[in-house]
Amino acid sequence: MSVGNNSAPHLSGSCVNFGLIRDEARRELVHLLDKCHGSKALVWDQELTEQFGLVAEYSLLKEREVDRMFPLRTPRLPKSSVQHIIFVTRPVISLMDVIASNIRKEEEGDGFGRKEFHIFFVPWKSFLCVQKLEDLGVYGALTNIEDYHLDLIALDSDVLSMENHLNFYDNNISEDGTSLYLAAKAITRIQKQYGQIPMIYGKGKSCKAICSLLQKMWSEQGDVVGDEHPQIDRLLIIDRTADLITPLVTQLTYEGLIDEAYGISNSTCASASFPPEKFQTTSKSEDLMTEKKKIVLTSKDDLFTILRNCNFNAVGPTLKKQAKSISEKYEERHTAKTVGEMKQFVSHLPQMQQAKASLAVHTNIAELIKEFTDEDDFMESLSTQQEFLNGIGTDKVNPYIEDCLFRKQPIVQVLRLICLQCQTNNGLKPKVLEYYKREIVQTYGYKHLITLNKLEKCGLMCGTGTSWNYNTVRKSLRLVVDDINEKEPQDIAYVHSGYAPLSIRLAEILSHPGWRSIDEVLRIIPGPTVSGLQQFKPKKKCSSPNTVTLVFFVGGVTYAEVSALRFLSAKNDGHEYLTATTNFVNGNTLIQSMVEPD
Repeated sequence: MSVGNNSAPHLSGSCVNFGLIRDEARRELVHLLDKCHGSKALVWDQELTEQFGLVAEYSLLKEREVDRMFPLRTPRLPKSSVQHIIFVTRPVISLMDVIASNIRKEEEGDGFGRKEFHIFFVPWKSFLCVQKLEDLGVYGALTNIEDYHLDLIALDSDVLSMENHLNFYDNNISEDGTSLYLAAKAITRIQKQYGQIPMIYGKGKSCKAICSLLQKMWSEQGDVVGDEHPQIDRLLIIDRTADLITPLVTQLTYEGLIDEAYGISNSTCASASFPPEKFQTTSKSEDLMTEKKKIVLTSKDDLFTILRNCNFNAVGPTLKKQAKSISEKYEERHTAKTVGEMKQFVSHLPQMQQAKASLAVHTNIAELIKEFTDEDDFMESLSTQQEFLNGIGTDKVNPYIEDCLFRKQPIVQVLRLICLQCQTNNGLKPKVLEYYKREIVQTYGYKHLITLNKLEKCGLMCGTGTSWNYNTVRKSLRLVVDDINEKEPQDIAYVHSGYAPLSIRLAEILSHPGWRSIDEVLRIIPGPTVSGLQQFKPKKKCSSPNTVTLVFFVGGVTYAEVSALRFLSAKNDGHEYLTATTNFVNGNTLIQSMVEPD
């Protein structure tokens, strides 16, 4: 049976075939399932369920005798006659209680015969979880306890993600070094697949630790094939704490705005859910949709591939151009005069119908996004952000933020603006900071003293006195670009209509003229700098004619940053960029992870 990449051709369209990562994950899953001979039920940790859809479709599981699938929950599993029950779970202590409860209930007997129990830990088992299973008295009931190393998922031809949504929190709030170890393991997996990367660069507090782990892990690998033909020339590690401004600024690309307004879930096959009424195909009341419309957003969709990296102001003209092209193709049926010409038109009909359906979908999404961007609060927030980015009014209490507090706007939106003001002012003045803190607590409750403490601990909201100087960095690296052309961009700043993501500017300068040209600025940007750590000298250049740089984001990346990297790759200046990340993030999700729950 083939477990190859045939069902995911969109993963192999880049200078490096990321489909191989998916192939490896599929092979490992099949190997684990084949250890359990006979019918099987998979019991999923719900945080993992949809991620597996990016690795293995149901037909592959069915071929491996997977008959049933259940969510991992108490008090007991639904009745089944399978021979094997396999729990697929993250190494989370609380989930061990649920697994133990399920096993005990099954062992009480239900008339369907004795079953064998197994656990697949993703991406690895922890000693504490194994100890917990022993304490709960169910360890002896387990036939297999396996690691399933699903630490990287290929989301697109140029994007890999660990989907570790707690990475920033664990690294900066919990101070849990496990997150850095897992990041190093993921990079090592990439090197095993595509060859050891000759040169490593990095910026941010975790970079040196990750580099040390990488060198140790690689030395422990022993003889590994691929050193002579590395497919990736450079690794650039960017810790999110080195650039906290970019996720706080509203993304203005098509894909970025979808994420801002509706949220893109890569754990649900890179999709977003939209209000159903926009996608109605009938006016009959009995056929009306009630559930949200889930749209998969990957490069499988040719139109989305065109739109995703566009500034939203360029989306309307692009859709009109696409509509005109489809209309002209349909008109060709009138000019077909021979049987051969008609036959050729009919052969293209399925693609034309698919393109028409895709156009309708993205026209509806664009209309929803326009409604979102036309709201007064969106425009006011955007205007306030632009002032901060230009260094205007950052040293005093902002009137719009005051108004948001007075109207008790969602706390995440308010904190996002305050944190951006803090970052662009090199910390807030004591009186301004105390005012904001007092108003937050009085408006939203005393529990948010904990929220404010977390924001301060990770450097998002703090007082003056840091070595970081935004204005110096802004001018030196040209982070704010005037007269940006949003429809025919010439600079990465188009993704934020005038602001160039600091992280991507660093990647751009690394390629040309090099980091030596900005030594002084690198010292100002938070965190240590790793500059040109050489792992080895390759005997032969990789097959790509261009220099390939893998940018690995620790603590999350925005869709706007990915679009900016794609823009740099499309410049045809001899450099190509690939993205790997611990997870995807935007200002809302970053702040939300710090907010105390109600």
